[in-house]
Amino acid sequence: MLYESIHIPENKPLKEVLLNSPDIRKYHEGWGRKGDEVLIAFNTENQTVGAVWYRLFDDHNKGYGYIDGNTPEIGMAVSKEVRGRGVGTILMHEIIQQAMDEGYNTISLSVDLENDTAINMYQKLGFKDYEVVGASKTMIYKF
Repeated sequence: MLYESIHIPENKPLKEVLLNSPDIRKYHEGWGRKGDEVLIAFNTENQTVGAVWYRLFDDHNKGYGYIDGNTPEIGMAVSKEVRGRGVGTILMHEIIQQAMDEGYNTISLSVDLENDTAINMYQKLGFKDYEVVGASKTMIYKF
């Protein structure tokens, strides 16, 4: 799902290459540390069709949507076959609730500026623009 979450419309590198690049490896390396959380959506055949997760970063190891060391950064992916059916919205509602239950004040994410569908969904959920860095927009949700 991490590979699916990376929006590269053309000439996307192979999964093994992209997931092992230094800028992406930080999103999965050592998974299970304090602050890591994941929710997975399954279809009726018990196949994974989506996932949403968050992870804390710090000033020495920033993610693309980094705000501060107390703001988890969200990643999300939904399989192509179920996009547009509300799976992403359900996952986002659930991870927002999870972050609130764990006592966080804010959550963030980074989204490609050309991914209008995702940006619109995040805005409808209450995420606000924080900053633009390169080809990505960082958005923040405050509880």
